[in-house]
Amino acid sequence: MPLVELVPNFSEGRNQEVIDKILNALKSAGSAKVLDARADPDHNRLVVTMVGEPDACFNAAFAGIKIAAELINMDKHSGEHPRIGATDVVPFVPVSGITLEECAELARKLAEKVSSELGIPTYLYEAAATRPDRVNLANIRKGQYEGLKEEIKTNPDRKPDFGPSELPKAGATVIGAREFLIAYNIYLNTDNVEIAKRIGVNIRHKNGGFRYVKSMGFETKPYVQVSMNLTNYKETPMHMVVETVRREAARYGVMITETEVYGMIPVDALLDASEFYLQLNDKWERNQVIEKKLEEVSRNEKAELKNLSVQGFIKELASDSPAPGGGSVACVAGSMGAALGAMVSRLTIGKKGYEDVSDYFSEKVKELDQLHHQLTLLIDKDANAFNGVMKAFKLPKETEEEKSLRSAKIQEEYKNAALVPLETVKTCKSVLNILLDIGLKGNKNALSDIAVGAMNALTGLKSAALNVEINLPAIKDEKFKNEVKAELSSILSGLDEKVTNLVEEARNNF
Repeated sequence: MPLVELVPNFSEGRNQEVIDKILNALKSAGSAKVLDARADPDHNRLVVTMVGEPDACFNAAFAGIKIAAELINMDKHSGEHPRIGATDVVPFVPVSGITLEECAELARKLAEKVSSELGIPTYLYEAAATRPDRVNLANIRKGQYEGLKEEIKTNPDRKPDFGPSELPKAGATVIGAREFLIAYNIYLNTDNVEIAKRIGVNIRHKNGGFRYVKSMGFETKPYVQVSMNLTNYKETPMHMVVETVRREAARYGVMITETEVYGMIPVDALLDASEFYLQLNDKWERNQVIEKKLEEVSRNEKAELKNLSVQGFIKELASDSPAPGGGSVACVAGSMGAALGAMVSRLTIGKKGYEDVSDYFSEKVKELDQLHHQLTLLIDKDANAFNGVMKAFKLPKETEEEKSLRSAKIQEEYKNAALVPLETVKTCKSVLNILLDIGLKGNKNALSDIAVGAMNALTGLKSAALNVEINLPAIKDEKFKNEVKAELSSILSGLDEKVTNLVEEARNNF
């Protein structure tokens, strides 16, 4: 599942009512999650960090831009931070399963939509930029809102990528795609803002400082601030910047009082700093951090289909990948049949009027729990079986020996691809045997559930049988094929009638 980080910056950090309305619009737009929201009254700016699937972040961004345009009048705005609009900048950042180029395309589509539907001029920056001079955000924000308001009308270089060459009261919005950025502030024990400004000039890239640092000095209370955007923490790590600012500050007889991360930060950026200051040696590994190790374990588990959410599984199923496919769906259907049987059993055990069958259902619930667990494991096993066939076809076939090995491996994988759904067939048959035996013995309020469970188990069984049959023609071992066909025929015999009878019997007792 592709994930994107969205970091919209709004020109409001003082009016809590406006801030709340913006956040509510972002949260209400869809499934993207707000991870962090910080409002700074000195900068008069709200920075929000969200994560979600591309479409969800797209919808959230548009909703945020729309509400900000309604609530923020840039003619009345003031603050320390450079800005050109109510929604000043909206970057999309690739997190997983999506490229920077795809995020750039997302940015372009959003910019066009914002301009066409809201009448707001939009500029594209960083990876989405259409011109070299617009890669750098500072170039687009030159002169800020007040300067752009006049220049956009007459200067061709300030013409927006989309929208009118005239600023509404919501100003303009810069939209783009970039890698992770760390907003980092260092406070000095002085109220002399000129010192902060000089240090900001000395460390920023365009003045000969660090390649991936954009910095300025600001007057904040009670101390001044060197405000930075670290655009590549891997190439220019935080501790290197801090030590340089510390030495620069000492030249003016001041020192660092504290530092501040504004918004979210990758954990590896903090680990870089920890390793530097703790002087950890080459025997140190980051998976010694328990949270990193747990993250690794969790990531491996989430890669399995059985650990996906219902929505996640269905989306994966709907993708252009051939696996998961019908075989995995058969396992899901069978496992739901077993789970429904377990539910009916639990609704019966210990209930008044069912004392005589409580022991019986106590046994059945154990069996059904085991069966739906087995079928859940088969979801991934079936998908992997098909992937094995695909890998076998990709084996080299240049020499006669390679051709022979490849042919043998293909036959081996086809057999496995037939045997795995056959295991599903047998497991679903075990589920059906229990559900048919339970019949109408369970809680009368759950008669429909036992019937639905039986129908699901039968669907899983017959679906898995189809996945066995589709692999048989590719198998050359005739004895194997005949044995499998005979076993399938024996299992399927009479099941349709038995399930139909159970369903009708349940219906007649509603």
